[in-house]
Amino acid sequence: MSQVSVRDRIDPILENWLQVRGFDANNLEQPGENGDTALMQATREGELETARSLIRAGALLNARNNDGNNALWFACFRDRYDLIELLVEAGINCDNQNDNGATALMYASSAGKTEMVRALLAMNADAKLKNLDDFQAIDFAANFNIIKILKNVTV
Repeated sequence: MSQVSVRDRIDPILENWLQVRGFDANNLEQPGENGDTALMQATREGELETARSLIRAGALLNARNNDGNNALWFACFRDRYDLIELLVEAGINCDNQNDNGATALMYASSAGKTEMVRALLAMNADAKLKNLDDFQAIDFAANFNIIKILKNVTV
């Protein structure tokens, strides 16, 4: 029985998307700009169906770019609950710490993304993690609502 190649798991629409963005359909982990993989790029662009197709094709969920961020960081940046849900359900590490020790929850907290903070906590993000400077997400809270939310989970 022959082994199925990555290209055999990719539909023509996804193959075209990859090609247009300079990615190789035979290597879904190929790093692009700043070490971003195709899944990170799809998430950064808010492309839910493309991200879903990449996951089905076997894209590595927990790949990290040159800054140590995974695709979840970009879903938070874009305020895309649907992408966060897709990634978490597929098994992404929602507590990935980048090169500075920051998590997506810390980012959302610092950016004042109250609903994103709620969504990440609902998906079991760990609010007690500390970055390299020994700060938690609550220490970055950009507004009072985020402080209230995080205070309830870190006390």
